[in-house]
Amino acid sequence: MLLNYLHKDKIEAGCDEAGRGCLAGAVYAAAVILPADFECSLLNDSKKIKEKDRYALRAIIEKEAIAWAVGIVDQVEIDAINILNASFLAMHRAVDQLVVPPEHLLIDGNRFKPYKKLTHDCIVKGDGKYMSIAAASILAKTYRDDYMFALHEEHSEYGWKKNKGYPTKAHRQALLNHGATAYHRKTFQFKTEDLDQGLGS
Repeated sequence: MLLNYLHKDKIEAGCDEAGRGCLAGAVYAAAVILPADFECSLLNDSKKIKEKDRYALRAIIEKEAIAWAVGIVDQVEIDAINILNASFLAMHRAVDQLVVPPEHLLIDGNRFKPYKKLTHDCIVKGDGKYMSIAAASILAKTYRDDYMFALHEEHSEYGWKKNKGYPTKAHRQALLNHGATAYHRKTFQFKTEDLDQGLGS
């Protein structure tokens, strides 16, 4: 069972990102404040849940959350400030939009750039430990998937509907065949010989 909170006496917002390891597209992050007594047996790390269940959970989270928001940093900004800083910025933008100000942040992962004067805890694999982080992972993942589905309609040759911009063998082969789009991250280059090694397949 996931935990409802780390600090019972504070308004906590869970934060997580999606798309950090992709070759193309924006990185998305979400921030979610859940009621202290929130219950949902299906809620878990978004990577461990079927796609249809993620979208069902998104509707539940958006209805039941005290506050939620999604932050976006596009590929141009990613190239300018690097993906780690872009992930932090996406989380900051999500927190910026919360209609209820949090008193503490729960961050999925082991690093974070402090947001204003808010305290925070970094929790490795937090999306499998705390409900608010898991909820944030669901929102970040589903909203980014929607975005990649839309981009797929423009550039179907890269298979983004399936790979969501991640460096699968098919995606990297398409890059070799067709070159990069405006949506590809210019700082995320790979070598042709990577294909021979089967990396990312």
